[in-house]
Amino acid sequence: MEAIPLVHASLGERELAAVAEVFASGWPAGQGPVGKRLEAQLASLYRVSDAVAVANCGAALHLALLALGVTPGDEVIVADYTFPAPAQAVRYLDAVPVFADVLPGTGTIDPQSVEDLVTERTVGVIAVDTVGLPADYTALQAIADRHGLFVVEDAACAVGATYQGAPAGALAQVGCLSFHGRKGATSGEGGALLAADAKIGADARRRSSFGIGSIFDMGNVVGLPIPTFTEVGFNFKLSDIAASILTVQLDRIGELLERRRTVAAAYGELLAGQELLTLPQVPPDRTHAWQSYLVTLDPGVDRAAVAARLRAQGIGCGHGTWATHLQPVFAARQHCPVSADLFARNLAIPMHAELTAAQVERVAEELISAVRAHAGGAVHALGGATAAAAR
Repeated sequence: MEAIPLVHASLGERELAAVAEVFASGWPAGQGPVGKRLEAQLASLYRVSDAVAVANCGAALHLALLALGVTPGDEVIVADYTFPAPAQAVRYLDAVPVFADVLPGTGTIDPQSVEDLVTERTVGVIAVDTVGLPADYTALQAIADRHGLFVVEDAACAVGATYQGAPAGALAQVGCLSFHGRKGATSGEGGALLAADAKIGADARRRSSFGIGSIFDMGNVVGLPIPTFTEVGFNFKLSDIAASILTVQLDRIGELLERRRTVAAAYGELLAGQELLTLPQVPPDRTHAWQSYLVTLDPGVDRAAVAARLRAQGIGCGHGTWATHLQPVFAARQHCPVSADLFARNLAIPMHAELTAAQVERVAEELISAVRAHAGGAVHALGGATAAAAR
């Protein structure tokens, strides 16, 4: 039985050749020449004032909040339906994450929920481009402007997506990217902070290297510069080894994203008409990066049983993402019913650029079969396209 993994990184000979060049250069560490080239590539691609390559998106979020002046006790409104990294970044600064519910159709942060949560202690909003779909930044920015708040875009899943023609990652004053192994562009781990204001980029770059900036740059100065530690910084640098992989991956992003879009379109056709499944919605003013493909199961379907059956057939699957307010670590006061419902009913099926048409068909067939077998009291109904896929 052929295994079909939930995720698979598209790495090959070009990436290996780029790593070999770094080995030969003698500078594999962070903030070296390849890292600087990557930052210039990102700044040009996203048309931002500065880009700072860092170890992961969590580090980028942490640095963003520091640069924006968040202090203990401040409230930051965060999108609830996501990996909990945004709320954790707020907690790193002893600030208070306040969880905003999401929209049922897209899973992105609900602007009305944000508006309802603003208090005199609110300083900003972290929106999330949910599993690759950008949030509604026009509405969010209007709220932020009305109340004097910052907006940070967590675009961890959305490299290659767009909103009203603009690239995800550059839709707010600060954007944070992830290059984790399941993303559209990957170096295994990695991230970047994108800043509309060069001062925020400079602040993040300094703090990302122990508060003293680039050792590589200092080594190129005539004489013997000795840095002085005047603030607490962090070791959030991205190695030049990882940066070299990303320079290739970003060159390939159009190709890789098109292959993911092909997979998503095929799922849409094969699963159309299935009354026990709701498929992802993409508003007409934006495009999806398809980091993940989430279907929403009917409430009567036993999700755990469906997942067990798929995995028994060698097909990877997952629960989707988290309703963060339900995680015990946050002891949240908010209730986000839409997020909680998606958390209970979403199912992630294989999505990556290496999937073949035959694999996509097999996933769809097995999913339909599993859902029908574990529907409980839900209505058993197959549309014409679904029935054809099941034969």
